[in-house]
Amino acid sequence: MSENVHMTFMDEVAALPACDKINECIQCGVCSGSCSTAERWEYPPRKVIAMVRAGMKDELLKSNSIWFCVSCYLCTARCPRDIKPANIVHGLESMALKEGYKPPTTTTTMYRSFAGSITEYGRVYEFGFMLKYFLKTNPFAALKMLPLAISLFTHGRMPLTAKPVKGREQLTKIISKMSEGGVR
Repeated sequence: MSENVHMTFMDEVAALPACDKINECIQCGVCSGSCSTAERWEYPPRKVIAMVRAGMKDELLKSNSIWFCVSCYLCTARCPRDIKPANIVHGLESMALKEGYKPPTTTTTMYRSFAGSITEYGRVYEFGFMLKYFLKTNPFAALKMLPLAISLFTHGRMPLTAKPVKGREQLTKIISKMSEGGVR
C-alpha cells in the first residue's frame, strides 16, 4: 500500500542542497541587514525565509525578490545559525525557472550568458558573453557600447576569438555536478 505524501513548500525548499537548516532561522534580520541589494527586493532575505516557512510559494516566486541576489554571500557568512540564505534564494530561483515563473529582470539572462561562457571556454570570453547577452535582451543597447568595444579591441583588451584554458574538462565536470544539485 503506497501512501500519497504531499510535500509542503517548506519541505520542497528544505530538500534543496544546502537549504536543510531553513527551519532553524530565528528571524534575527542579519541577512537582510547584510544584503547590499535588499532595498531593491520586494521582500528582503529575512522575509523570503519567513514566506517559505508560511507556505507563500506563489506570492514569493512571482516577486522580484529572488532575482536580485548578487551572490556576495554576506548573509551566509554573517548568519548566526548557519542557515545559508544565499543558497536558499538560489534554490528558489531554480525552482521558479523549473515551474515556469519568469524573472522580472535580465539578471538571469546575463548570469546564463556568463555561466555559458565559463562552461564553454573555462573563462569569460568577454566579446562572446556580451554579444549573447545583448542578442537575448536588447540588441540596440549594444550599439551604445560600440565605442567602448572598439577602444578595448584596438588596445588589445578584447580579443574577438576565445582562448580556452587548460583543464576545461575538469571544470565542465564540476559545473555539471553543481547543476545536478541545483546549487548556483
